[in-house]
Amino acid sequence: MKILFLTLGFVAVLFQSAVAKSNVTVDSVIKSSFTNVSKIEAKQLILTKKQFAQIQKRAKAAVTTKIYRYYTIKSGSKNLGYGVLISKKVRTKKATVLYVFDHSGKLKFTEIMAFAEPPEFIPGKTWMGQLQNQKSTAKLTVGKDIPTISGSTLSANTLTTGARVARAIYEIVLK
Repeated sequence: MKILFLTLGFVAVLFQSAVAKSNVTVDSVIKSSFTNVSKIEAKQLILTKKQFAQIQKRAKAAVTTKIYRYYTIKSGSKNLGYGVLISKKVRTKKATVLYVFDHSGKLKFTEIMAFAEPPEFIPGKTWMGQLQNQKSTAKLTVGKDIPTISGSTLSANTLTTGARVARAIYEIVLK
């Protein structure tokens, strides 16, 4: 019985460390990448049926929810860009990623905010850097314009699919 409780305790500790979130906030990530940010507003977005269909078509990906959180990034009254949070299942657990677009629609950067899969499935900084400064015309498809990651193909697919969905939300709803 004692061994059972010790084993369960050990598994609980491992589970907590696997789903632990970083202490990074959306505000701090955005402020580190934009200069002169005076206001970051968190907003909810509920897609209409028409928007949902348009986003799914433009992203060339299955969209599983109509509810999203996005952020407007401003310097005074000037709009600097938007951030869109996308949560998607990687293998069996979810990853939440912040995709940030500048005022011209360029994907400025991508930041993993939460990743519940084992840490070895998190793409490295070099691979993540490929999602920076992507023009609105970039296809963002693994194996075509974005290289695959050996051992983390599902993570790469999830992140690039999320980027396409976030870009479609930006282009159809936020722009």
